[in-house]
Amino acid sequence: MKLSDAIADFINQMLEQQDMVELQRSRLASQFGCAPSQINYVIETRFSPERGFSVESRRGGGGYIRIMRASMTAPQLLMHAVNAVGDSIDQASAQAFVENLYQAGVVGRQGGRILLAMLGDKAMAAAPQPLRPRLRAGLLKAALVALASGGEAPIDE
Repeated sequence: MKLSDAIADFINQMLEQQDMVELQRSRLASQFGCAPSQINYVIETRFSPERGFSVESRRGGGGYIRIMRASMTAPQLLMHAVNAVGDSIDQASAQAFVENLYQAGVVGRQGGRILLAMLGDKAMAAAPQPLRPRLRAGLLKAALVALASGGEAPIDE
């Protein structure tokens, strides 16, 4: 097992026992025998908003990292994702958003696959490479807003 996986598993186990965990970067690094930057890497890649987490961090001697699993209704989770997407997003991050929504039961398998196909580079082949992250963000936000609204608008509108 990779060190990153071990650190992520440790934090996930703590989150299963409580809604919020507060960690000290240096203590966790000492516990796992790694540099504090390794802890930062794990938190940035495994506990990001697109994966359904809220992270607060304060640096310094008494600094901490507070990680909370976002427990929200489906529309709240969708709007949280819309706000977290930003102005541009790469394909891997978009995939993480969709996978998180699938795991949370907000989108089904077919809907998730459609979103992934829509956000992939094959679907965006006509757009120049530098524009794809902005286009992907716009498409993802539009799809999430449509899902959050409950699909109340007629399909022919």
